[in-house]
This record gives sequence, structure tokens and C-alpha cells, in this order.
Amino acid sequence: MVSVEDRKKRMVESAQKIQSPFVLDETLCLYSPQDNVDSLDHPRIREWIAFVENDYTPSLPKGKTSVLLFMPCTKTKPYPFSSEHKAINQRLLDEGFRPTGRDYLPQELQARLEPEFSQEVLNLSPLANDAGVVIHRMVISEPLGVVPYEHIAAFNGKVSPAVSYDDPGLFEKRGNAVSPWRDDCTGRRQSATRWKWGDEEQRSYVVMHNAMAETVAKVVGRIGHSYDDIVAWVAPGLTHRSFVLGREERSVNKVPAMRQVGAKKMALIGANDHLSGRTIHSMPTREECKDALDRLARKLDLPLAKANGIYARGGVSATPLALPELLDALMVRINGAGAHARSQRHG
Repeated sequence: MVSVEDRKKRMVESAQKIQSPFVLDETLCLYSPQDNVDSLDHPRIREWIAFVENDYTPSLPKGKTSVLLFMPCTKTKPYPFSSEHKAINQRLLDEGFRPTGRDYLPQELQARLEPEFSQEVLNLSPLANDAGVVIHRMVISEPLGVVPYEHIAAFNGKVSPAVSYDDPGLFEKRGNAVSPWRDDCTGRRQSATRWKWGDEEQRSYVVMHNAMAETVAKVVGRIGHSYDDIVAWVAPGLTHRSFVLGREERSVNKVPAMRQVGAKKMALIGANDHLSGRTIHSMPTREECKDALDRLARKLDLPLAKANGIYARGGVSATPLALPELLDALMVRINGAGAHARSQRHG
């Protein structure tokens, strides 16, 4: 019999993911799809989603080529202190982008930053380069939908929920994305540490997936005109990519379009299904991933099988999204957006 005490044990692990001076909100520990669906009625989540869907407006330098860059949420909070975001942001800095403001994470975090990183990786302001390109960063998150970088730590005069939650509950392949203490848990134990989702987990996954995709679409639909390009830097085949992709994009990305729930199938609807005209471009492609792995193997003089282990960790105990060889593709896209906008202005 699994009890509420087991949830309390998991919260100890969750608390370790939150970097001080921020602290975990124990009511925002979401360990299953059902927890995720319930969170849509949580006061902090309701307030946040209403803010980003209806009120949030980006403040961007005028007369620049603007790129909206979606990045994935991370287990480490705040996101910029994660290995993944530090690597991505450092690469942007190395490419000549600099913060347009002085909105930093707390000094306590800056003091703990490893010496190989610039302090500016913890700056939350939009980034700009001398070529007139501005990168505005947002995070795709469950249960928050989207998190503008400048509101990672605070919004509306209060602490942002983006620094207070833990949500491994939609990641089925981890094997522990269940809440056995819930009355509506239909997960089946496969071993001492692994569970298989049942119908209620599958149903709730679709409900939450589609709610998050709708929030992403509402935000992009309302403010997308502010950008010359919109890019989601999210891992192929995973949940964040699925939040974005439209129906026609799923097959080539090898992302399911349906979930089997009992005797019926439920459709997974992505943000691009809701958007007309300005849609979100998902990166990296599978071809870009393969090219990055090939180049990494040649650089390290390793067979592909051994290089793949390094690739999978992004070289920094993160994910492949942090890998320099893969980030090359992102830089090509960003620089291309700037070149295209300049040609349009002078054409």
C-alpha cells in the first residue's frame, strides 16, 4: 500500500532541485498527469496562465530583428542556473549577444556560478548583438505553459511560480510519473521502481498536453507579431516538442498524434494546430541531430556508439540541446533570421 508518506519522501528530492534563495512550494509538486490536470485550478497557476495569456507584453528594443526563442524547462529552478540553460546562454554570449538590461537572478546565485561561465548567463533581459538582432527568451513549461525569461523570478510584484515547482509528472518513460497515493491512480507497478500508466494517466496526459499547447498558442497568437522569427529549441520526440507541433508535422518528427485511452484514441493537439500564419519552428531537426553526433564523433575520434553517450549528456551533464555541435544549427537559424530581415528592409 502506497501512502501519503511516499509523496512526502518524493518532496525531499523535489526540494533539492530548487536553488536558494528560492524555496519549493509543496503544493506545486506534480508527480503524475492527474496532478498536472489538478494544477490548472491551483490559484498560483490560474493567476500565472491568465497573466501570460491575456496581459503579458514583451518590452523589446525598437528597430531590431527580433527572434522569440523558446527553451525547455529544466528540473533545476530557476532555469538559467541549470546546466542546459547555462550552456545555451553562454553560447549566445560567445556569439556576440549581450543583455539589453540589468535584470539578473539574485546575487547569491551569481556567487555560486562556475568560473567558466560569464555572470551574464544569469541575466534575464533580452539579448542583442551589433548586427541588430534581438533574442527574447521564453521557456516552455508544464504546468505554466510559457515563462518569459524576465519573469522567471518575479511577476506582478511577487515571487514567480517558475522558481517554486517540480513537475516530472508528464514524463511517462521515467517510469515513476505516477501518484499511487491518489484514489484515481490506475498505474500498474512493473518493478520496485517502475510503473506503467493506466487509462486515467493516459487520459489526463492528453488533457494537460492540449491545455499547455493552447496556452502556448494563445501567447504566440497575441504577441507573435512582435517577432521576425519564432523558434522552439526543444528535444525531438519529447513532450515539449509535442506541445508545439501541428498535426502535419508529427509524422516527420516521429511524435505521436494520438494516445490510446481504453477503447478509444484521444488526439494530441499542438500549438501550431491553433495558429494561422505565424507558427513556431521546432529545432533541432533529426537531420541536425545526426549531423551533430557525426561531427562530435569525428572531433573526439570515437566510434558513434561511444560518442553517443557524450552526445546524450550534451557534454555538460545536461541534454543534447546544450551540445556545441548542435547549437551550431541554432546559431545558423538566428543569424539567418537577421540576414533575411536585413535583405527585406533593403530589398
